[in-house]
Amino acid sequence: MINKLVIENLKHRPVRTALGVLAIGLEVTMMLTLVGLSKGMLEDSVRRARGVGADILIKSAGSSLISFSAASMPEKMLDFFLKQPHVALAAGTVVHPIGGVNTITGIDLDEFSKISGGFKYIDGGPFREPNDIIVDQYYARQNGLRVGSTVTLMNRQWRVSGIVEPGKLARIVIRRGTLQELTGASNKLTSVFLKLDDPASTRQVIGSLKAQLPDYPILSMEELTSLYSVNNVPGLRAFIGVVIGLSIVVGFLVVFLSMYTAVLERTREIGILKALGASPGYILNVIVRETTLLALAGSAVGIVLTYGTRWVVMTFIPASLIQKIVPGWWLIAGAIAIFGALLGAMYPAWKAARQDAVEALAYE
Repeated sequence: MINKLVIENLKHRPVRTALGVLAIGLEVTMMLTLVGLSKGMLEDSVRRARGVGADILIKSAGSSLISFSAASMPEKMLDFFLKQPHVALAAGTVVHPIGGVNTITGIDLDEFSKISGGFKYIDGGPFREPNDIIVDQYYARQNGLRVGSTVTLMNRQWRVSGIVEPGKLARIVIRRGTLQELTGASNKLTSVFLKLDDPASTRQVIGSLKAQLPDYPILSMEELTSLYSVNNVPGLRAFIGVVIGLSIVVGFLVVFLSMYTAVLERTREIGILKALGASPGYILNVIVRETTLLALAGSAVGIVLTYGTRWVVMTFIPASLIQKIVPGWWLIAGAIAIFGALLGAMYPAWKAARQDAVEALAYE
């Protein structure tokens, strides 16, 4: 009986019900999209790091392990690393930011191909001229590029010589020497990747290198990829917490306004129910059930909308952002939405339950 009354109440005001569901859905979408972007970007970084095929990463002295650092490592260090026991291959890179989250990476294509197995070309091929550039499929899609297209980066015109599958090192790659010249870092490197003759020797090699180069961050690729998490990115967890907090406030305000207005409009209806013997608990039960149903429907809509935001991101800006669908957060986001909705319904429900039957029946 109560459930039928709840459903009929919601059906009687379809526009308000739809707006309430949509507002809660947007709240859930906001949470799931942010978490999906965070996890997607971090997992993409892990995938690209692993795609190099190396066993060990060495960064410039004094630099951070996972953030950008300037090229300050002498290029001659490559020879030093190649002379170390168990080191079979070494590849040096130069990394330079170009705005947003994107960077441009300079490599020696032969070095990189030996250590990683080379790029998988979708179209075009390797560098042929000093101003040639290789981009991955996501960057090409986002910027409408094809082989032979020109793109302006670092105040210079580049020609796209190849488009490759994403997942190896960087989205934009040029000749290492060219980037060193443009950034005033001649014969300098940002980082070096090492490939060992036996991965089982990784711990031994790292220990030996740390003893010889105490100022250089040195770690295995497994250690590097384990650092790409929400907890290790400065400010990310706090930012997610702020967005979730704002989402709760949004859900609270939307439901509060919706349910408060509904209670006012149904004053006579509530008076009739109380005149027929409905207790305050019964009235409270009706309001809470309506709110819960709205929140559940809104959560479902929010989950569906997340697939839409992912499609938008992956269609229009895949080189800048990567969004992942996060089923593990569906229940969390839904619970947060229900909590905020119930919080917003508390005062309207209390007001409805305390209404005097006679006054309610006389209400115009």
